[in-house]
Amino acid sequence: MRHIPSGLAAAVEGGAASLCHVWIVERRDGARLGFTDHDRPLTVEGVVCSAASGWTGGALEAEIGGAPGALAASGVLDDAAVREADIEAGLYDGAAVEVWRVDWAAPANRVRLERGTIARLVGRGAGFVAEVEGPLAALDRVVGRTYARRCDAVLGDARCGITPPSAAVCDKRWSTCTGVFGNGVNFGGFPGIPGDDFMTAYPVEGGRNDGGRR
Repeated sequence: MRHIPSGLAAAVEGGAASLCHVWIVERRDGARLGFTDHDRPLTVEGVVCSAASGWTGGALEAEIGGAPGALAASGVLDDAAVREADIEAGLYDGAAVEVWRVDWAAPANRVRLERGTIARLVGRGAGFVAEVEGPLAALDRVVGRTYARRCDAVLGDARCGITPPSAAVCDKRWSTCTGVFGNGVNFGGFPGIPGDDFMTAYPVEGGRNDGGRR
């Protein structure tokens, strides 16, 4: 539950029009940068937030419960703030982001709306688009291997263990691995797992249903 300072709550209840958004980004190299959609710089959390950055909030997806949520933000590439070279160097990959709602007339009146990490920041022409994931996004990621009928190795990699002929293609099936490549010992799938056809099967009508066969 968010704590809204009494000063900000009073300003909102009074219909104040002096509210803006602030983004504070902490990169992997420790650099902290601030941006705002207000028309002049603001100092928030000890960071001078630039008003010339062109940062604007995009679509926000958040659901009640365990959904990770996602936030999109866009802005203008500026050598004094966000540089294309820094994006290409990956300095913003995994950067921490905080989104604040601030009373620009009294910046001490503010509330943090979202916190997350930059999953991807891509330059687009003279600007960029940042995709920010919420703190629960890690719960949506698949960790480790999954059980599936088909092999999850890449043809020719260390787990596959063979050097395929040029232009060879593998469809990840057990029959292909053994019949075409003779590499069943390194097959990374589980061909004996029941598939969707088994899950949707039903007893044969009119026959003897004694559990021995379908």
